[in-house]
Amino acid sequence: MSKETFEFIIYMLHACANKWEKLPSAVYKKLCDSGCIKQLLVPYYDVLHTQGTAYIVGDIEDFLSARGVAI
Repeated sequence: MSKETFEFIIYMLHACANKWEKLPSAVYKKLCDSGCIKQLLVPYYDVLHTQGTAYIVGDIEDFLSARGVAI
């Protein structure tokens, strides 16, 4: 994983944590357990990092919802 991808994931963890009013560690666990990091954020980094933060948080919410994961 590149440094840029890693920084993007950290940024998105904090963006989700702020929106969902949860600790970043809890968001990290949820995203890891659901496969969101490995199946969405890393492979689609090239496309996602060009989008706005709110849009990407929405994509993450859709990803979790499709897998039955509550936020």
